[in-house]
Amino acid sequence: MSKKLTLGLFGFGVVGQGLYDIIRTKDLNLEIRKIAIKHPEKLRPLPAELFTTNRDIILNDPEINTVVELINDADAAYEIVTTALKNGKNVVSANKKMIAEHLEELVALQEATGTSLLYEGAVCGSIPIIRNLEEYYDNELLYSVRGIFNGSSNFILSKVFNENLDYNVALKQAQDLGFAETDPTLDVGGYDAKFKLVIATSHAYGVITEPEKVLNIGIQNLSVADIKFAREKNFKIKLVPTVLEFKEKQVVLYVLPKLLRNDDFLYNVENEYNGVIVQAAFADQQFFFGKGAGGHPTGSAVLSDIAALRYDYKYEYKKYHQKKGFEQSDDYVINIYLRYSEEAFIDELNFEEISERYYSKDFKYVIGKVALKSLQANKSKLNTPDIFIAEIGNISPVTHETGYSEEHLQFESSDIHPHLGGL
Repeated sequence: MSKKLTLGLFGFGVVGQGLYDIIRTKDLNLEIRKIAIKHPEKLRPLPAELFTTNRDIILNDPEINTVVELINDADAAYEIVTTALKNGKNVVSANKKMIAEHLEELVALQEATGTSLLYEGAVCGSIPIIRNLEEYYDNELLYSVRGIFNGSSNFILSKVFNENLDYNVALKQAQDLGFAETDPTLDVGGYDAKFKLVIATSHAYGVITEPEKVLNIGIQNLSVADIKFAREKNFKIKLVPTVLEFKEKQVVLYVLPKLLRNDDFLYNVENEYNGVIVQAAFADQQFFFGKGAGGHPTGSAVLSDIAALRYDYKYEYKKYHQKKGFEQSDDYVINIYLRYSEEAFIDELNFEEISERYYSKDFKYVIGKVALKSLQANKSKLNTPDIFIAEIGNISPVTHETGYSEEHLQFESSDIHPHLGGL
C-alpha cells in the first residue's frame, strides 16, 4: 500500500505549474502543503496562503515528508536539497546543473540519512532514461549512450535545416517560445547537455565525474558555410552528447555537434524533442524518443518520481557501488570536421590523420582524426567565432556544383564500439 506524501514545492514556473496541472487531474495519495516562490507579486492561479517566500517554512515543517525542487538557481537548489535530505525528507529535483556538480556528495548524503533523491525530470524531459539505465540495464554491458539531450539547441537546428532560417532568427524564435533563455549559452554552448550526460553516465557506467572534465562544444558558431557543407553531403547537424566504452574499462564523455546521416535515429529528432540511443552487448541498440522541454512533459517525469516515492523507491547506484573499474579517459581519437581560418591552428590540434581538405578565399575546412585531449586543451580556441567543429561519420561520394574537393575517403564513425563495426 502506498503512503501519503505531503509535498513542499520550490518554484512555480513552467515546470511547477505543469506539475500542478497534471496532479489536479489525478487521484493520487498526495497533498501540496506549501509552495516557496521568489516573486510574491506575480498573479498565480492558486490561493495566496499556499505560497511563501520563506524556504524554512517548508524545510522545517515536520508534516512535509517530500520536497520537490524546481528552481533555476543551482546554488540555491543545492542548499535546499541538502538541507531537506539532512532533515529526513525525500527530494525530487529537476536541476541538472546542481546534481551533476554535486552527485557524489548527494549519493553519500542519501546513504547517511536513509533518504531518497530522484531526478528523472533533470535529464531529457519526458524520456525515462535514468530509471531505465538504473533498472533495465543494471546488469547489462553498455557500449555507448548518446543522443539529443537539449531541446533548445535542437529546435534551432531544426529550423535552420528544415526551414532555411538564419541561425540568429531561429534562436530568436526559440527565445520567444521560452525554449531558450535571454542568454542562451547554457543551451547552445552544450553545457546543459553536458550536465545531463554526466548524470546519465553515473547510472550507465557507475562513473561519477566532474562536469569541467568533460569537453563541451556547442552550435553557436554555426555558419552558412557549415550548413551548405552538411547539405551537400546529405547530413544534418545535431548537438550530440556521447559516452562510450573503449579499450579495457575506460569510458569517454564529450559533447559535440555531429554531422548525421539519414540512417541514424537522431537524424529525424526535430524541434524540442529529445532522443537517446543506448547500444548494449545483449539488448543491442534501443532508441528512446520524447519531448525534452516544456512544463507538462517535464512535469510528467517529476510526477513519476513523486509517485515512486509513495513506495519508497530510491536509486541504488548499483554500478557505482559495485566498483566495476570503469575510469574516465580522454585518450580517445575522434573524426572531426573543422572549419577554420588560420593554418597554424591545424598544427596546434596535431591531427593524427587528415582525410580531406578544402581551401577557398572564404571557406577552409579539414576532415580528420584528432585526440580528445587535444580538443580539450584547445577548447577556448575552438569556441572562437571563426571556428566550427563537429564530429563526423562516414562520407559518401557526391557530385558537387560548388568546387568542393572531389576526394572523399570512407572512415568509421567514432561513436560505434570497436566490437560492433559500422552500423
